[in-house]
Amino acid sequence: MNHNTASEIITTGDPSSGKKYVLPFILVVSLFFLWGMAHNLDSILIPHLKKACNLNNRQSTLIDTSVFFAYFLMAIPAGMILKKWGYKATMISGLLAFAFGAFLFVPAANNLSYVTFLVALFIIGCGLTMLETSANPYAAVLGDPAKATSRLNLAASFNGLAAMVAPMIGGLFILSGKSHTKEELAAMSEVSRNHYFLEEAASVKMPYITLGIILLVIAVIFYFIHLPEIKTKSIDGEAKGSFFGALRHQHLRWAVVAQFFYVGAQVCVTSFFIRMAQQGGGFDEKTAASYLAIYGFLFTAGRFAGTALLQFIASHQLLSIYAVISVLLCLLAITGSGVIVVYALGGLGFFMSIMFPTIFALGIEGIGDDTKPGSSWLIMSIVGGAILPFGMGTLIDMYGDHIQVGYSIPLVCFVVVLFFGLRGYKIAHR
Repeated sequence: MNHNTASEIITTGDPSSGKKYVLPFILVVSLFFLWGMAHNLDSILIPHLKKACNLNNRQSTLIDTSVFFAYFLMAIPAGMILKKWGYKATMISGLLAFAFGAFLFVPAANNLSYVTFLVALFIIGCGLTMLETSANPYAAVLGDPAKATSRLNLAASFNGLAAMVAPMIGGLFILSGKSHTKEELAAMSEVSRNHYFLEEAASVKMPYITLGIILLVIAVIFYFIHLPEIKTKSIDGEAKGSFFGALRHQHLRWAVVAQFFYVGAQVCVTSFFIRMAQQGGGFDEKTAASYLAIYGFLFTAGRFAGTALLQFIASHQLLSIYAVISVLLCLLAITGSGVIVVYALGGLGFFMSIMFPTIFALGIEGIGDDTKPGSSWLIMSIVGGAILPFGMGTLIDMYGDHIQVGYSIPLVCFVVVLFFGLRGYKIAHR
């Protein structure tokens, strides 16, 4: 998931000196890939830790809550850190926090402590917030201002690459393919049961130790590599406009609501993808993970296809069309059976792909000096990714672990997005 946390960054750098920006840009692009890995590994962790820590569905969604609530809490502090310390120090701090959270997976697994896992994920979320807050605007200002959008789109494509790679790695190294029913677990001796839980939990250690080491190496590279000091103004959005005053724009208010529900829908779809593929599609755990990788490919393909279609179709119209299709695919996922259920989820990946940037752009259109505080509201609205999956897990538990009925939550979310695409986006002229 790529959230552009700064807009209207104005550079005074020399656009002709593009060559010296190549290495710094490559390093920044690596950050886009790394936070994409973190988010997409969560889709593996949710079904895996549900087994390892013997959780219900609602408890398993606290993984999403930990990460996305960190974004909500850290959004403003991260902007303050960026203003005070600059790009390089903020990116290094984000990498170190991310690495610390990854290493905490070791004691969490050793002690079979779900609370420690959640603390680790919250710290990772704080690190990711610092990375996104600094890397997005830095990618935008690192070179010719006329090509800022192209640079950001190129960097964002590595989020899509991570959406494909993370499920492959998770399926190979984290998921065991072993699962037991409640009855089978109850029939085991306490020693055998605890051994099974510890064995499942232990599989996360090596991938996250490796990830932590990679993050430390990249942090060291960032420390020793010279990053060009690009002069910018109004990074923090304090120059003009006001935080609460921005909400006087009706279409921005609706965009914040739509973004809350969209991000919630996206996280709901991916968080329960593997269990949906198992229960609704009849797949085993490993096969389900491979289909999650295909979902990541379709999400990336949808972003490129949507970008091309936006040359010919108004953004609010394409958003509305995609929202209608997403509602229909949710209905198919809820009522279907067999492989058609998994195909419906893959289709959702394709048609969701343009929603975040499209809602974002429509929300800040024409709000002038309120653009930066308006952008902050839109970023903070991703807290939907912390709240709605918890509601989906609760609903699934209420219906006796019936995963398919839970997809009525994203269905409602896409109805809200549809309203925004039809009416909510309109600028109210006074």
